[in-house]
Amino acid sequence: AAGAVSLWVKTEPFLLGALRAPPPAKLGRHYLRKMAAYARARAAEGCFPRLAWPRWRHIACGKLQLGRGLAWLYFELFDSLARRDPPRRLEWAEAEAACAGAEELERERSKAGAPSPPLPGPGDTLQFLLFLYIQQLNKVSLRTSLIGEEWPSPRTKSPNLTGKSASQNKNWNDQDHQAFVQSHLSDMLELLLEPDQLTASSHSAHSSLVSYEAVCALSFLIEGTVNKSRTVHPLHELALWQPFHGKNGYSKISKAFSFTKLESWIRSCLTTNPFGMTACLKSGKKLAWAQQVEGTTRRAKIACNTRVVPEVFPMVVMSQVYKQTLAKSSDTLVGAHVRIHRCNESFIYLLSVTIEKCRNSTFVLGPVQTSVHVHSCDNVKVITVCHRLSLSSTTGCTFYILTPTQPLILSGNQAVSFAPFHTHYPMLEDHMAQVGLATLPNYWDSPMLVCRESSDTSVFRLLPPSEFYTFVIPFEMEGDTTETPGGLPRAYQKALSQREQKVQIWQKTVKEAGLTKHQRKQFQMLVENKFYEWLVQTGNRQQLDSLVPPAVGSKQAAG
Repeated sequence: AAGAVSLWVKTEPFLLGALRAPPPAKLGRHYLRKMAAYARARAAEGCFPRLAWPRWRHIACGKLQLGRGLAWLYFELFDSLARRDPPRRLEWAEAEAACAGAEELERERSKAGAPSPPLPGPGDTLQFLLFLYIQQLNKVSLRTSLIGEEWPSPRTKSPNLTGKSASQNKNWNDQDHQAFVQSHLSDMLELLLEPDQLTASSHSAHSSLVSYEAVCALSFLIEGTVNKSRTVHPLHELALWQPFHGKNGYSKISKAFSFTKLESWIRSCLTTNPFGMTACLKSGKKLAWAQQVEGTTRRAKIACNTRVVPEVFPMVVMSQVYKQTLAKSSDTLVGAHVRIHRCNESFIYLLSVTIEKCRNSTFVLGPVQTSVHVHSCDNVKVITVCHRLSLSSTTGCTFYILTPTQPLILSGNQAVSFAPFHTHYPMLEDHMAQVGLATLPNYWDSPMLVCRESSDTSVFRLLPPSEFYTFVIPFEMEGDTTETPGGLPRAYQKALSQREQKVQIWQKTVKEAGLTKHQRKQFQMLVENKFYEWLVQTGNRQQLDSLVPPAVGSKQAAG
């Protein structure tokens, strides 16, 4: 029996790989076809079957008119998606941090063509073409804009947490991923064809054959299972399975697939990703991490698709956490994709990420191996060590970060502040090493303005040292980290030291004032009252109150 094959589109290439901004015009289908032909014709020069950085730089800057910064962004983003090896990342961080300037850094990047570079190395050319193609996910369509389904406003709709697909956050929405592949499958297959299988107009013919290598490349986007088994296989392994040859047109003689049969077989087997957000919200495990706040009608929801199979990264979705402090250090969060949605006036500590439609909240994230994306948020503070930070449609947000890549400012941002990462907890350096994040290089103060409309540098500022205060994570745990990893830039450290000096002078003044016991008691009450007034006026009282552990009877659920 042939068995029933279920294929689905993988979440990660779209969630982490597709920049959340309209792609440059020259990354369209026509130019990518030209690039595919160019790369194949220059296999001897390091373009095919693997594409080295110097060759991609030449194609991107010389042929596609991309800036060098954007060219490197795509190259490094693809590499970080394809290979996540923490020791290799740390090795590259050390090499990059040792570079004295831009020229030396470029020479180091050009070594990426060597047989075993630290990072990033030559990537699979066909997979890289697909990676560039899926940047079209966030392309704004004039036609759909005119009929009202889509408009490039700073406040586009995002997936709601009922699992309905009336949303525009396409990077998270697996239904959008599936629709994209269904719509563009023929184009993507044509992009992977060898030149002799294309017509003069660069299209497929009825007799075109798809090589096994091309199907391996398509496994970058598609995986599946047989008979709803718990074992997940990449597309090329399933396609080679004997019982499916009749349907997908594989020939043992040519070691290739019939274009029309393969396309038809993939289309007929494509289904909803069983590990995507839709499934997570529909049938995922509900986690009772957030307490219900008295007097509020909003219902906090936290769900996760538990580790159903080891090959798939888990997903956690948090919604509508309102007026409370939530702290979790949980195995559920290790290696998980976390989406925080519509949280207001909360302080969320994830000692382990898309943060979306949140207001007046503070997010303290443990080291994030891939990316933190902040979208459609007002007045939030994000404190994190992460591989990449990107932001879109934010207003008045402050980012205290340590990151080895330039923060990406996409469209629709106003009044963004960047500051150095300024906190620690005992296990922080251990967690950083586990995900391959080092203290250098640190590009917290060198954001990249990705979208043409955000090329105005006035959308961001570096937080003045006079407004800079350290942040204390108010939880106890075992570990060796006792200070902010890498320390603080001199100007910020100086501001803190001057403030500390003022406190010491104040304490000395009080000590030497010669107050009687009764006067000291009165003075203490006066200071405490003023402090309480300040807590209430600034809203900080709520934060302190919510740090009090819940009573034994209302203990938060584990998980």
